[in-house]
Amino acid sequence: MTQPSTQRGQGAAADVDLPTQYRPADVEGRLYDRWVSAGLFTAGQDGPPFSIVIPPPNVTGSLHMGHALDHSIQDTLVRRRRMQGHATVWVPGMDHAGIATQNVVERELAKEGLSRHDLGREAFVERVWQWKAESGGRILGQMRRLGDGVDWTREAFTMDDDRARAVRTIFKRLFDDGLIHRAERIINWCPRCLTALSDIEVEHEDVDGELVSIRYGSDDQEGDDAIVVATTRAETMLGDAAVAVHPGDPRYAHMVGREIELPLTGRRIPVVADEHVDPEFGTGAVKVTPAHDPNDFEIGRRHALASLPVMDERGVVTASGPFEGLDRFEARPAVVAALREQGRIVKEVRPYKHSVGHCQRCATVVEPRVSLQWFVKVESLAREAGDAVRDGRVKIHPPEMAARYFEWVDNMHDWCISRQLWWGHRIPVWYGPDGEVVCPGPDEEPPAGWTQDTDVLDTWFSSALWPFSTLGWPDETDDLKRFYPTSVLVTGYDILFFWVARMMMFGLYAMDGVQPFDTIALHGMVRDQYGKKMSKSFGNVIDPLDWIDEYGADATRFTLLRGANPGGDVPVAEQWAQGSRNFCNKLWNATRFALINGAHVRGEMPEKVTTVDAWVLSRLQTVIAEVDVHLESYDFAKACEALYHFAWDEVCDWYVELAKVQLADDRAEATRRVLGEVLDKLLRLLHPVIPFVTEELWTALCMTPSEPTSGGETIVTAPWPSAEPGRADKDAEALVESLQRLVTEVRRFRADQGLKPGQKVAAALEWSGSPLAAHEEGVRALLRLTEPGEGFAATASLPVEDVVVRLDTAGAIDVAAERRRLEKDLAAARKEVEQVGRKLGNEAFMAKAPEAVVAKNRDRLAQAEADIRRLESQLTALPAG
Repeated sequence: MTQPSTQRGQGAAADVDLPTQYRPADVEGRLYDRWVSAGLFTAGQDGPPFSIVIPPPNVTGSLHMGHALDHSIQDTLVRRRRMQGHATVWVPGMDHAGIATQNVVERELAKEGLSRHDLGREAFVERVWQWKAESGGRILGQMRRLGDGVDWTREAFTMDDDRARAVRTIFKRLFDDGLIHRAERIINWCPRCLTALSDIEVEHEDVDGELVSIRYGSDDQEGDDAIVVATTRAETMLGDAAVAVHPGDPRYAHMVGREIELPLTGRRIPVVADEHVDPEFGTGAVKVTPAHDPNDFEIGRRHALASLPVMDERGVVTASGPFEGLDRFEARPAVVAALREQGRIVKEVRPYKHSVGHCQRCATVVEPRVSLQWFVKVESLAREAGDAVRDGRVKIHPPEMAARYFEWVDNMHDWCISRQLWWGHRIPVWYGPDGEVVCPGPDEEPPAGWTQDTDVLDTWFSSALWPFSTLGWPDETDDLKRFYPTSVLVTGYDILFFWVARMMMFGLYAMDGVQPFDTIALHGMVRDQYGKKMSKSFGNVIDPLDWIDEYGADATRFTLLRGANPGGDVPVAEQWAQGSRNFCNKLWNATRFALINGAHVRGEMPEKVTTVDAWVLSRLQTVIAEVDVHLESYDFAKACEALYHFAWDEVCDWYVELAKVQLADDRAEATRRVLGEVLDKLLRLLHPVIPFVTEELWTALCMTPSEPTSGGETIVTAPWPSAEPGRADKDAEALVESLQRLVTEVRRFRADQGLKPGQKVAAALEWSGSPLAAHEEGVRALLRLTEPGEGFAATASLPVEDVVVRLDTAGAIDVAAERRRLEKDLAAARKEVEQVGRKLGNEAFMAKAPEAVVAKNRDRLAQAEADIRRLESQLTALPAG
C-alpha cells in the first residue's frame, strides 16, 4: 500500500500520500488479499475463544441482499472480538443443495440432449462434482468482495470427506438408538423433481382456484343420508376413504357410523366423527382423502382408514375408470363435469383464493403424497432442544422470538429425511436378499452383495451437523474442544425452525447435551424502502454486487447494518447507499485534513488541553460506551447511528472546524495529538462495520515506515477502544453545547436571510461575562463573522446563550422580509403561550392529567415565553424601514 509520509506531525503541515478522493475499487481488493495472505483471519492460540459458523450458502447460489446483511452482521461481531483479543474462528463453507444442484446439472445435460438416466447414477454424480469444481461456489468469491473475514483455511463443504464421515456417524447412532425408522407417511412431493421436499423447500402463495360443493350419499336432494362437502381438488375424491364431521354437530349425529355412496366410484365410505373438523366452516362436513392430504392422513390414522393413492409420482391419475391416465389438472375439470352430469354439484363452481404449495426449485404445485420414506423420531430430540432455551443454556435474541421457537419445537412432527435424488449423502442402509436391513458405521463395510438404499438424505440433515462437523467431529479435535459450543449463530428468523431447530437437536444429541451455540441472534429480512418484500415479480430486487461496484463494500455494509434492529426487517434504498458512500468520503476528507495538518498518535496525550479538546475527548468516551452496549445486545442499527452522528456531526462538522483555529496558534501541537487520538479510536470503532476505508485511513494515520504504533501494522488486530471514565468532562460538554446553540441560531438567521454560508458579515459580539468569550475566534470562524470596522452599524441583533450578536447586514438582507418572518414567529409563540396557559389554568385538566403531561406543558410554556423574549429583541434590533 502507499506509505504515509515520515514528515507527518513534524510541523504545521505534512505531505500526505492519500489521494484527494476515496475510490473503493482501488483499495478493497488489495486490502483483502493482504489480510488473507497475512493470515489475519486465522485463529491464534492466545485469548478466549470466539467462534461462528457461517450459515452455508448453496453451492448454486450467488450473493443476495439477505446474504449481505447476514454476513455483514457476522463480520462485525468477529472483527470486534478479534480486536478485543479473542481467538476468533469464523468458519466458511457451502451446502451441497441437493435438489437445486441436481436441477442445475440436469438442465446442462438437457442442452446436450441427455438426461441423468442416460448417464446412470455414478456418472451423473461425477458430472455434478465436475460442475461444482468448475462453476459452483462463486458466492465464495463474492464473500471476499463484501469483506468477509472468514478463516479460509477451514473452508468446508457439506459433502466433503470429513462431513460425509460425520453424516455416517450420526446416522448410525440415531439408527442404533431407534431414532431413525422407515414408514409410509404423507409428505410433500414434487411431481417434476420426483422427490420428497422439506417444508422450507415448499413456497406457499395464494392462487385463484374453484370451490366445488358436492353431494355425497343419496342422489336425492331430500334424502336424509346425503352430505354436502366442498373442495378445491375434486380429482382427489376418487381416493376418498370417509366423510368426517365434528362429534358434537347435531346435524350429522344420525349419520356417524353409517356408510354413504362415494359418487363416480360405486364405493361406499363411512361417516366418522373427528375433533379436527370445524363445524362452523362450510357445511361442517369434510371429505377425507388420507393418501393426498396431510390433515386427512392424520384423520385416517385415528380411524384406521385405508390410504388409496389415485395418482402416481408424476401427478397422473391411476384410479381405474374414465379418468385414468389424465394429469391431475386435466382430471379436475373432467371429474367436475362428470359430477354435474350426475346432478351431484350442489352449487355452481365459484372462484376461491387459497394457499397452494409450490416447489421452491421449479415452481411446480406440490402434491401431498403417501410414500415410503425415512424419518427421524424427533419427540425426545425436540424436547431437549426446547429445554436448552428454557433453562438458559441458549439465549435467543431478541427474546420475544423465543415464543416462535417454542411453537415449532413443542409441536414438531417426525422429520422426513429421505430424498429421491442422486446428488447428496446416500442413505447408509443396505438390504439383504431376504429383506434384512443393516446400517454399518462409517469405518465398516456392508455385507458383500447387499443393495444400498437408493435415496439420499435431506440437505438439512448434513447442515444440522455444521456447528460441530466443521470443528472436526466425530473426532475429539483440539478445535472441537476449544471452539464448541460456538459463540453465536447469526441467521434470519425465517429459518428459525428449518435449520436452527435441527442444529439444536443434533448438537445436543451428538455432543452429550452441550448446545451447538450459546446465543441465537436473529435478524429480519431485507426489504425495499417501502417495506415490501424483494421479488423479481415486483421489480424491486437489488443486487448487492451492483452496490459494491457503484458505492463500495463499506457503503453497502453500512446501509444494511444501519437498518438492522434486532429481529426486525431491514428496509434499504439506493439513496441510502449513496448517503453511506458520502459518509465514507467524509471520513476520508477529515482524516486527510488531519494528516495534512500534522495530526498524529505518537507519545502521551498532553496534560493540558483546551475546552474544545476536552469536549471531543469526553464525547468520544460516551460513544465508546454506547457502541459497546449496542453491539453486545446485537443492536447494530443503534451502534451505527451513534457512530455516524459522532463522526459526521461532532467530529467533522464541529471539532475539525474548531480545531482549525487552534492549529494556527500555540495550541497546535496539543490539538494535533488530540485530533489523532480521536480519529484513531473513531476509525477503530468503525472498522468492524466498514473495514476497508478504516484500514486505509488508520494505517495512514497510525503508521510510519519507521514508527509503527503499538497497534501493529493493521487495524484488523489493533486493540478495540475501551471507555475511560476519567476522560469525561461534563463542564466542557456543557460549554461546547452552548457554543453550538449559539452558532446554530446565528446560522439559521443567516440562512433565513439568504446569506451564503461562506459570505462574510461584520459583527460585534457582546459577551456579558459569558464563558463563551474565550472562544470568540472559533465562533467568528464558524460563522464567517469579521471584526466591526469603521462605520459599522448593526442592522440586526440576536440574543443567544447570554451573548448578543450584532450584525451589519446592510445591503445583505431583506429587512422587510426578516421583519415579516419574525412577526409571524412571534404570533405563533404568543398563540402557544395562550393555549398552553389556558390548559394549565384549567382545574379539571390539572386534577386529571398525569404529572409527566403537566410537566411537559410547563416546559412548552417556558420555551414559548423565552421565544417571545428573543423574537421581540430581534424585532427591536432591526433597522427601520
